[in-house]
Amino acid sequence: VNPSAQVNQPTSQVVCNGDATTAISFTTNNTVGATSYTWTNSNPAIGLLGTGTGNIASFTATNNGTSPIVATIIVTPSFTNAGVTCTGSSKTFPITVNPPAQVTQPANVDVCNGQLTTVTYATVNTGGTTTYSWTNSLPAIGLAASGTGNILFTAVNNGTVPIVATIVVTPTFTNNAVNCTGPTKTYTITVNPSAQVNQPASQVVCNGDPTTAISFSTNNTGGSTTYNWVNNNTSIGLAAIGTGDINSFTAINNGTVPVIAIITVTPSFINGGTNCTGATKTFTITVNPNAQVNQPANRVV
Repeated sequence: VNPSAQVNQPTSQVVCNGDATTAISFTTNNTVGATSYTWTNSNPAIGLLGTGTGNIASFTATNNGTSPIVATIIVTPSFTNAGVTCTGSSKTFPITVNPPAQVTQPANVDVCNGQLTTVTYATVNTGGTTTYSWTNSLPAIGLAASGTGNILFTAVNNGTVPIVATIVVTPTFTNNAVNCTGPTKTYTITVNPSAQVNQPASQVVCNGDPTTAISFSTNNTGGSTTYNWVNNNTSIGLAAIGTGDINSFTAINNGTVPVIAIITVTPSFINGGTNCTGATKTFTITVNPNAQVNQPANRVV
């Protein structure tokens, strides 16, 4: 009387897309006769045939989707002795193939010096957890050279031109304690300098005289700088607000004492669609009245 065929429980496996599985060598406690094995696979999409006999050689696991896929392998043993073959109870085990880790392409970021900056990563993967590690080519922007997770920092650029850091993010998908990395994504963080305007000179002119045209200037390059100004005393003949340079105008003071207008100019630096304001500068335009002498009385002596 032959014993029932028997196969020892195979070990489950969890692997990443593109990795080689561990070869599966079926074993039995039966002796004297010969034990053979047939098996079926519920999900050939993992890269393994739907049926087979004998041991399962290592193969390249496949999962081009976004979530883990599971193949159920059922192995059935057959014991042969004296020309009689006896089958036995089957054993079942899974092979899980995790998808490649994926991170959605982050948009390039343009920010101003001193601005709180955030980058939040996202993925289409499900069925596990995705984590992110990143490297930064230019720590001078205020961000560490490397890190994990989303990014939060205060941007730094104390110079006069925009600076650009290249960030490379690598996703890792974890399921059943198996980590699978995926393709990196690259994007840039551009930190614009604070807008800057050189100090304009103050002026003193006489009533009725033309002022000197005021051309604002900056040390910043790599973008464009615009200027907005306000005037606290329109009686001198200058509008209350304006943009750009201040053209020469005819100064007005019909009074008896000098009048002083305080002009405050605010620079804005524009690059990459981002507008960064900077420190204001203040100067004055003083308009003196016409000189005047009271009429002396005629005298007879």
